[in-house]
Amino acid sequence: MTPARRTTLPLLAVLAVLLAGCGGEPVQPAPTASVTNPAAADSAAPAAPAAAAVKRTVLLDPGHNGGNATHSAEINKKVPDGRGGTKPCNTTGTSTDAGYPEHKFNWDVALRVGELLLANGVNAKLTRTDDTGIGPCVDVRGEMAAKMNVDAEISIHADGAAPAGYGFHVAYPRPALNTAQGAPSLALATALRDALHGSGLPESTYIGKSGLFPRSDLAGLNTSKRPIALVECANMRNPKEAVTVSNPVGRARYAQAITVGILAWLATLPPVNSAAAKHTDDSNSGTDSSDAGSTDAGSTGTSGAVTHPSSGTGAKAPASAAKKSTPAVPRKITTDSGTSSGTGTGTASSGGTNRSDTTDSAATAPPRSKKPAVPELSKLGGSGGPLGG
Repeated sequence: MTPARRTTLPLLAVLAVLLAGCGGEPVQPAPTASVTNPAAADSAAPAAPAAAAVKRTVLLDPGHNGGNATHSAEINKKVPDGRGGTKPCNTTGTSTDAGYPEHKFNWDVALRVGELLLANGVNAKLTRTDDTGIGPCVDVRGEMAAKMNVDAEISIHADGAAPAGYGFHVAYPRPALNTAQGAPSLALATALRDALHGSGLPESTYIGKSGLFPRSDLAGLNTSKRPIALVECANMRNPKEAVTVSNPVGRARYAQAITVGILAWLATLPPVNSAAAKHTDDSNSGTDSSDAGSTDAGSTGTSGAVTHPSSGTGAKAPASAAKKSTPAVPRKITTDSGTSSGTGTGTASSGGTNRSDTTDSAATAPPRSKKPAVPELSKLGGSGGPLGG
């Protein structure tokens, strides 16, 4: 049998798909290559089925959950923090002063990122199945990455700091507890930072440095054996950013930038079928420069259709798709319903943040790229500057 060929969506096509909602011409994603058996000595023998191309897989972790606030006993139970201590299973998350909750923002952005990833040939999974349940706990969310055998995990949050502060920051685990938490996680966090910055979104004015923040106190980061990063998209207590996060246009913009960052990082990985792409679930500490990326098609978890709660703002197939032979983009994001108790990689309680400003002298985060990752995305409207600026 002729071996399956791996295709990579050109970077320009990726950007065209992502920016189609911002004024550009829609671009139909390239079809996935497949190989059938070209020879059949016996014409009566059935043809071999098409070989499915192996895809990269990313786990998206929308922080917190909608049922956490009414289940205090469950979310306050102690769980391992990944560094020998314990911490609460999760928190309720923060909210804007007008009452728009963080868990709802996280869920909406994660679904948008998932749709954009699917449209660009990357499998997307979620750590929770809806926005009305409890959990899973923070330690469980980090452990899911290895159990589901994904290439990386990205946790999506919004912050709750003093109202004067604004801007995004990306957290990554330090000191690293295994190879994946080292250089690969820093590279993932940097790619996300560069994409958010390149989209015109402001870096945090109140925490971290150049949009990056190493942390040792987040169980979701500590327990992961895959490259992982946590994006705090905005400060929900800042009046301007409260408008951004509460608006579907603003949430779409965050999702676009996060997706660009994920795709940029995935593009640096070795070919998916190569020996260099094998995961190493080791527990060695340090910041090894080797990458732990590549995924296996057979990962755990239950597939389920995830319906986006809003309309008109997600990634959609072009109207001309029906005229072409390219299959329709699937709208299914895989979730793991087998671990439905507990909560998300929490960082901010409803009362604000409680930060531990950790540093890592062994691994200095690189400065942001001078060249934007993508052209500046569309603004919310009016005569103001970039969202949240």
